[in-house]
Amino acid sequence: MRLQEHSGVILVGPMASGKTTLGKLLAKRLGLTFVDSDQEIEQRSGVSIRTIFEVEGEVAFRDRESKVLATLISQSGCVLATGGGVVLLEQNRARLKEAGLVLYLKPDIETQLKRTSGDRKRPLLQNVDRRQFLTELNLARDPLYRDVADVVISVDNRPGKKMVESILNRLVKNAWVAEI
Repeated sequence: MRLQEHSGVILVGPMASGKTTLGKLLAKRLGLTFVDSDQEIEQRSGVSIRTIFEVEGEVAFRDRESKVLATLISQSGCVLATGGGVVLLEQNRARLKEAGLVLYLKPDIETQLKRTSGDRKRPLLQNVDRRQFLTELNLARDPLYRDVADVVISVDNRPGKKMVESILNRLVKNAWVAEI
């Protein structure tokens, strides 16, 4: 498959929406490179995102995230998985709207809860009622994801390959990608 008039695909959505997993599979199917902005931040800083949150705080992390996003969206021919909070800054939303085909991966709360049940790495999920926190986070961020998205994709607990087939079928149907 190939993209129509786009240099790449950008995945946005909340934590545990499958941006990394589906992004890798999607990149392979489209013949593109996969890039994960969170992994890039960790590689550049030499520490985990959790450590950045603990030592520098969320504001400093968001600044790092914004700088990395500016660099990564200029790369053509890739599928870019972004961090869940990338849409919080207006400058990031503006960049995302101009950058390429943006897919909003939208899981339901049950899917997020299942995927994060044993998670100890995500700073925002520590010491909170996960259901309440994820519900509130989704209410606050959903309009921001929708603002930057070209396509909204409902995500469930189907295997990744089946989800990617569903995504590709939707993109072909709407002429975002064409079969080779």
